[in-house]
Amino acid sequence: MRIRALAALAALSAGLGCGAWKRFAYEGIGRDRWQKPDTVIALLEIAPGEEVADLGAGGGYFTFRLADAVGPSGRVFAVDVDDDMLAYLRDRVAAESRVNVQVVRAEPDDPQLPDGRIDLVFTCDTYHHLTDRSAYFAKLRTDLAPGARVAILDLNDRSWFGRLFGHQTPKQTIVDELTAAGYRLVADHEGVIDRQNFLIFEAVAR
Repeated sequence: MRIRALAALAALSAGLGCGAWKRFAYEGIGRDRWQKPDTVIALLEIAPGEEVADLGAGGGYFTFRLADAVGPSGRVFAVDVDDDMLAYLRDRVAAESRVNVQVVRAEPDDPQLPDGRIDLVFTCDTYHHLTDRSAYFAKLRTDLAPGARVAILDLNDRSWFGRLFGHQTPKQTIVDELTAAGYRLVADHEGVIDRQNFLIFEAVAR
């Protein structure tokens, strides 16, 4: 079944442009059903007016939901390193007049966020792509506002896709790496999404 599904995706990709194929890969088929985006946003407890970074925004699956949550007085920084996705995000922001979304081109070791302003860093299935993650998140602390949180959703070992492509991260690995970076775990929403870890951290006072 999985082999047939992968073959179908490969065939579909042949008829799509690079950017369109990447967006399809981010969205998938029936993602709303398993990703439970409304539940995720509710559990993040975002307050209107907050500034949120969507780290690894991709095609904006969560970006624009986060923008709805922060409201017109808040801001979402849609952060990515992929030029195709950044161009798509800019086009969508303009088309939808999303004045509370700012698209940011990151560097592999730096999200290029404004210092001391971010109330929530949110990342979905991006954590496993980062290198030297403890150093990355230790550096990111300078971007955080007082009381800020870091929410990480990443594929776990129950995800066949994660196992197949080596994209899953064990929960304890995330906890250990964020602890080393100067954070403490404040919420573990295990089981909310079957194929992903869903962990929320706060920075420990220096």
